[in-house]
Amino acid sequence: MTVQKNKELESLRLKIRALTSEIMAKVQERTQLARQVGEVKGRLGIDVKDEKVEQEIRLMVARQAEESGMGKEFALRLLSVLLQESELVQEKSRPLKARQTHISIFRKAKQMEAAGSRIIHLEVGEPDFPAPAQVGNALAESFAKRQYHYTDTRGIPALLDAIAKKTGVIEDRVIVTPGGRFAVFSAIAALVRPGEEIITIEPAWPAYKECADFVGARTKVLRTTMEKGWTPDVSELAAMVTENTKMIAINYPNNPTGKVINEKTMDGIVSLARDHALYLLSDEVYSNYSFAPFESALSYSYDRSVVVSSFSKTYAMTGFRVGYAVASVDTIRQMAKVQAAGITSVAEPVQRAALVALGQDASGNVDLMKKRLTFLSSRLKEMSLRFIEPDGAMYIYPQLPAGEDVELVEKLLEKGVAIAPGSGFGDSYRQFVRISACRPEEEMAEGLNMMEKVLRREN
Repeated sequence: MTVQKNKELESLRLKIRALTSEIMAKVQERTQLARQVGEVKGRLGIDVKDEKVEQEIRLMVARQAEESGMGKEFALRLLSVLLQESELVQEKSRPLKARQTHISIFRKAKQMEAAGSRIIHLEVGEPDFPAPAQVGNALAESFAKRQYHYTDTRGIPALLDAIAKKTGVIEDRVIVTPGGRFAVFSAIAALVRPGEEIITIEPAWPAYKECADFVGARTKVLRTTMEKGWTPDVSELAAMVTENTKMIAINYPNNPTGKVINEKTMDGIVSLARDHALYLLSDEVYSNYSFAPFESALSYSYDRSVVVSSFSKTYAMTGFRVGYAVASVDTIRQMAKVQAAGITSVAEPVQRAALVALGQDASGNVDLMKKRLTFLSSRLKEMSLRFIEPDGAMYIYPQLPAGEDVELVEKLLEKGVAIAPGSGFGDSYRQFVRISACRPEEEMAEGLNMMEKVLRREN
């Protein structure tokens, strides 16, 4: 009997191997066809992504899954992996364009400084004003009291309690993370599986797509325009949602545009997420730098929202790497598992410094940033550049009169001025640049004067 069972098992395994081989051969054949499609699209100047065609394929696969008894969710997730691979091979088949981000420019600028060059840094959102003095005292006190040990993965109780009170939630709904970026990563890693979809709204901080790519998820992009005031169209967003969509990621006040969406638009996004049981990742790192009415996702009491914030911008603590997230108890538990696997916990002295920072008045920082953005706006208007005046954050995102962003960015860097290419926040924005308001007015003026000279020569 045992021998008979072993033969039956081996026979089934041989069939599975044969089918697996056939599947892989078909996948390879599909990949080759996708590469040819990419070459044709490149010659015709057509975008790689075609949502209409993809939707037709999704409907076909969903229908086939239902008819065959295959799980539709699994079928669509598998399709998403195939579509993602198709996009990658199609992109590779097109002519390469120079790709730069604010981080790559920052690194180049730092290398030039190390070699002795003077650089005016208008490329990164790093405040030049100091962190509160009390923060430094807290670090020294933490050392003196030997408060530098492992902590609970979610954070020390005192900081969790302080953040909970600040945000109006219970302590179990809070996790302290190494910067807002890791809060974004742990949320995506915990909640989105390979092949599932995340919708982002561009222009956007590139971390959402980078984190999605890392876990094997697929990013779909809703593009906004300056002509429409960088306001997302909720009806367009709704049309992008499929059965495979798991999360919508939003960032307001927005990096890089400074946009704050109005209450009606936010209502629509939350309602859409609620109707489809989607996670809503709301990056609110710049919420304290909001000069227009701002509504946090927390105010909607939606249990699938994940709100991310940080101490980096408000308290000028970028190098401390401390942020936090607020979500449901279950979501925080899942995020804590990711954090425990990756880093154990945030350093205790840093958490104690963050606790002290929460009690400090940061209104002076906010006023200074608003003043600097006003200065930048005035100067860019003198240069006849088109842009939407920011509602918040610490950046302006002007459109160039001609040419592409990377060319201008590299010419300026040669002359000691670092700004960020607009395409670093979405491939469709190669005629934009991002300028940070994190330097004194005299430095910003010097940098913009050089930018104006370069632009005049190009025109």
